[in-house]
Amino acid sequence: MAQESASNATSPPNINPVTMVRLGLVQMGLGIMSILTLSVLNRVAIDELAIPATIVGGSLAMYQFVAPARVWFGQLSDAYAIGPYNRTGYIWGGALAFAVLAFVGLQVVLQLNASVESAGWTFPTYAWIALFALTFALYGLGISATATPFFALLVDVTEESERSKVIGIVWSLLLVGIGVGAGFSSSLLEGMNDTNLQPYLNRLFTIVPAAVVAMTFVGTLGIERKYSRYWQRSRLAQRGNKVTLRDAIRILRANRQTGFFFIYLLVLIVGLFLQQPVLEPYAGEVFGMSVSQSTRLNIFYAVGSIISLTLTGFAIVPRLGKQRTARLGCLLLTGCFALLIASGFAGAPAVLKGAVFIFGLGLGVATSGSLGLMLDLTTAETAGIFTGMWGLAQALGQASATFLGGTLLDVGRLLFGGEQLAYSFVFGIQIFGMLVAVVLLARVDVDEFRASASRAVERVMASDIG
Repeated sequence: MAQESASNATSPPNINPVTMVRLGLVQMGLGIMSILTLSVLNRVAIDELAIPATIVGGSLAMYQFVAPARVWFGQLSDAYAIGPYNRTGYIWGGALAFAVLAFVGLQVVLQLNASVESAGWTFPTYAWIALFALTFALYGLGISATATPFFALLVDVTEESERSKVIGIVWSLLLVGIGVGAGFSSSLLEGMNDTNLQPYLNRLFTIVPAAVVAMTFVGTLGIERKYSRYWQRSRLAQRGNKVTLRDAIRILRANRQTGFFFIYLLVLIVGLFLQQPVLEPYAGEVFGMSVSQSTRLNIFYAVGSIISLTLTGFAIVPRLGKQRTARLGCLLLTGCFALLIASGFAGAPAVLKGAVFIFGLGLGVATSGSLGLMLDLTTAETAGIFTGMWGLAQALGQASATFLGGTLLDVGRLLFGGEQLAYSFVFGIQIFGMLVAVVLLARVDVDEFRASASRAVERVMASDIG
């Protein structure tokens, strides 16, 4: 009743830059967590503990393979509030869950290594592998419960004219989080060696997740109450209708543009992040970098991305439009992956660092254009459902990239023998993926999407009346 009354009151105020920065703290926390799992834990498991890359990549990828739950969490946050608000309770609960599970995942990896050393590849070891995968599947549910309602909250609290600014600030802070996570993790890991590995990692995986939970609370406390326009905009909410999961699937299936954009995002994310599970091992095996040194590569990537996101939002998107901007980003990234290959053959760490910086620049351009399209491809009534769908595409893309990156590296080693050629094989696949994404992007049409989505919502409303 309180929300229904709010919907009849004056419109909520527009969010200000301070509020945008607060919202960005949630993304910043997710960026920090990505460093903890996909960078630090991945590198330690593969290089320090000598667990096969396919096992590590496949287990870590489980947190993304549960991504279909994103659509469900989006639908839940559209239809069912926790307490007085639709989004905030899901965001907080998910953050608490993934923080605890990250620490549990570390303990499982350490026990897996101990089992390999004491019992070899026997049943207990395979049981630890299964638990490793299960832990990160549950971790993924926590990420989904936070990320999807958060993206829906961004739609709820903004007008279209504000969203380019929100994208620039919030996603820049995601990348700041990656940089902060890399720098902080690197400093906490200084002095780590084979004899003190566990206490150093335990300290890192205790301090950092606790800080991320605190950032999530600070970033969202009171935001939905003050700024949300969900109950004013949604025809279904005003009538007291709830979009069921069945209704959500009907709305998604009714729009062919949903499929076009989903496939584009999937290919783009796979092409972008195949190198994520192999870049730090590449730095270690080909360039001889330590764990601390290879972790710092993420700082170059984050700085390039932050610069690019800011410039793109103010200078490139207004001139080229969102789709042309995304296409430009894809083409820049093909050049970056070619430079990564060249840096290894040249044996030049400086070129590697430059390539990672350029990757950040290209990523910022591609991300800014694609995120603008993503927020445009939603409706007021089903913001959670559609952001869940786009989150599903991103998550499946990242899961596939995490798993395929390690697998393709192992395949490259079998095919070519040498480490440089094996890693070059992975980067070459990324070049091909970026070119495919450019072709797929040409089929996306925002106007057609909005018309089809509106008709689908009207049919749901009509069926409820019937």
